[in-house]
Amino acid sequence: MIKKLTLASVATLALIMIPAQAEGMKCQAGKCGAGMKQAKQGNMMHKKKKNSPFLIKHGLPHMTKMIMKSWDDPKLALTEEQKTKLLVVRKETMSGVMRLKPEVMALQKEIVQASKAGTKAAELKAKVEKLASLETEATMVHLTCLDDSKAILSAEQYAYLMEKRKNK
Repeated sequence: MIKKLTLASVATLALIMIPAQAEGMKCQAGKCGAGMKQAKQGNMMHKKKKNSPFLIKHGLPHMTKMIMKSWDDPKLALTEEQKTKLLVVRKETMSGVMRLKPEVMALQKEIVQASKAGTKAAELKAKVEKLASLETEATMVHLTCLDDSKAILSAEQYAYLMEKRKNK
């Protein structure tokens, strides 16, 4: 009797797990069903937003990252002078954001924990204002990067990158 019950339980579990596991394998291979793919992308976007030090969490391109991915693309055709200037912009941008990000993340965590622990909104106001100030500073670093990158690129190069981003 126990053997039959065990076998039935294992068989039932296998029937439940195998299709789910197969769907997961398909998803890892890029063959997800629409729902699985959207859920996976939604989770990734949520994680990116959650770890973002910016006020504007999505919508603005990360220009130097896009440029680095297309660094030697013959269609982009960056000159050596442009590459040198763009590396300076990237270094300034990354150092500015990386300087601010740990403080932003720590302050966000602190505010959330305090709120969950029952701290009143009025008591958190100064920390929220500090967080807003840091996120504003990080966003300005991002916007400055966009301005500086656009000034280095030709109109055609910029249009190519934006088209490539749109088709991503």
